[in-house]
Amino acid sequence: MILNARIRLASPSDANELSRLNQEFNGGDKRPSADIIESLNDSTELIAVAEIGGKVVGFGCAQSFRSFCYNGLQGEITELYVAEAARRKGIATSLIFYLEKNLKKRGVKSVKVLTGRRNNAAIKTYEQCNYHQDDELLLKKKL
Repeated sequence: MILNARIRLASPSDANELSRLNQEFNGGDKRPSADIIESLNDSTELIAVAEIGGKVVGFGCAQSFRSFCYNGLQGEITELYVAEAARRKGIATSLIFYLEKNLKKRGVKSVKVLTGRRNNAAIKTYEQCNYHQDDELLLKKKL
């Protein structure tokens, strides 16, 4: 279904496109490219991009972390976005599978995802990738 789409790890040369896509996704001010490059160079975060015809049209982010409370590494897909013009081409699922593959290489055995309760498109996409809803509740506080 994807024509000439390529999923790969992001590189510093993707910073401008990641800034643009992140603003579309999260709103607010554009993240400075220098901050994105610093994050790419200094973080253990996995950042994957989807490219069609040399243009970045989507991204996904994932983290792996260890806690004494659990046996083994924990994984989480923290962000997933595909530009509107590139949707319904299987790009989101390709990004998910790519992130999962890289998390598995790190030793992660299970992955969690947080998305909005009413984000039906995202929920459907994750369920198609064999994720299931549980009964946990997110609580948060600004500091």
